[in-house]
Amino acid sequence: MDVHKSYKKPTLDKDLDKITYIEEAATNVGRGLAAPGFAFLFIILSGAVAGIYMTGTHGAAVIMAAAAIGAYMALNIGANDVANNVGPAVGSRAMTMVTALIIAALFESAGALIAGGDVVGTISKGIIDPNMVSDPSVFMAAMMAALVSSALWINLATWLGAPVSTTHSIVGGVMGAGIAAAGMSSVNWPTMGSIVASWVISPLLGGVIAAIFLAIIKTFIIYQDDKIAAARRWVPILIAIMTGCFAAYLAMKGLKHLYKISLLEALAGGFVIGLVSWAIVRPLIRMQSEGLENRNQSLRKLFALPLICSAALLSFAHGANDVANAVGPLAAIVHTAGLGEVVAKVAIPLWVMAVGALGISFGLLLFGPKLINMVGQQITKLNPMRAYCVALSAAITVIVASGLGLPVSSTHIAVGAVFGVGFFREWYTERSTRRMEYLNKNNVQMEKKVRPVRNREEQNRRMLVRRAHFMTIVAAWVITVPAAALLSGGLFFVLRPLMG
Repeated sequence: MDVHKSYKKPTLDKDLDKITYIEEAATNVGRGLAAPGFAFLFIILSGAVAGIYMTGTHGAAVIMAAAAIGAYMALNIGANDVANNVGPAVGSRAMTMVTALIIAALFESAGALIAGGDVVGTISKGIIDPNMVSDPSVFMAAMMAALVSSALWINLATWLGAPVSTTHSIVGGVMGAGIAAAGMSSVNWPTMGSIVASWVISPLLGGVIAAIFLAIIKTFIIYQDDKIAAARRWVPILIAIMTGCFAAYLAMKGLKHLYKISLLEALAGGFVIGLVSWAIVRPLIRMQSEGLENRNQSLRKLFALPLICSAALLSFAHGANDVANAVGPLAAIVHTAGLGEVVAKVAIPLWVMAVGALGISFGLLLFGPKLINMVGQQITKLNPMRAYCVALSAAITVIVASGLGLPVSSTHIAVGAVFGVGFFREWYTERSTRRMEYLNKNNVQMEKKVRPVRNREEQNRRMLVRRAHFMTIVAAWVITVPAAALLSGGLFFVLRPLMG
């Protein structure tokens, strides 16, 4: 035996292995700290930009602090709320996570900067009577407390993997700070009652509408003998409905600050645009469906592009509307600190809008994937047809709610639509006679035919909605307003002495 060939240095090998493991661990830790590091840098830069713009202005230090907090709030909105717009498209594999992040970031920023609110109420959503908090220092402390509390709550919800309403968070924050500053009588309780009602209305309406469209797709396309022929007939109609609804949606919600339009005008314009899109899409769908096999996998290709477009349009409308949740209180603080007075409405400076738009985009890019995966994959399994139903439901529900004058949450609508799709699939799988007949007709060679589920244990195994996620999300929805209010009330008493 050759002594030199068998000779090894086990101690040196172990030391080298340890160094390799340490390097790998350091790399993994560094990756985990990169996103918080970039977020912290953005917060600091936002405060610095505010200081540059407000140099020499009375209360510049307060404005710098508020800008940093507003940037933190915007980051959390991007991390939590934007997932609802692109989560279904990612979960259905209509587009990749990277594509979704880029599309959402671009359209969120465009919506905020192009169609974002140029005027917002300083007391968000009319929750608090401005006459009850007319002292500038008290008002600034209340707005600061509302921003901090809502941002902290959304951050916690994101960490727990629960998509919550950022609108409800800021409303709860304003309510809590208002009560701490001026008592219970300062709160507009009828408005709060309508917001509480929206906890139930938003997800139920979104879920029902999504389930209805999924039933239409299953009945008239999926469980037809010739799926491709059925798709050629129905997919252009469904795309036309989606196009018309989004046109009306954007006219009423996304572009309302550029041009005032009534509900009837928006619906009429949406109907015309829907007809035009049907005429354009019909031959394209026929061409795209040529040569496709008669199976469900082929149908998914026909829904992929409309789903990507819907995600982009939802992001644009979200940026136009929800940027005010981040910068509304900030704009109020900037105005109050600069002029020393409290008014009912204020204009949002461009630099304040930019902080909100960039913050939402950075929050999505840095922290968004966790909630995107939750909404798109972990609640229930989605494919392009089901995800299409979720996106369409979001647009239709907002239109219906706006016509009825009901306050709704885009987060609750989208997640409620995902739940609606999942629960409908559970019911349809167990009870649909059409599905049973179709499966039995197309599986004649099977010795045992498909029958309805009769055993409760088997029924539990076939549940298509993860109950753990369902209970976590519903619990987070219920406690969002009171949790943000309690936190904001406590923070008000901490911040009040610092405002002079």
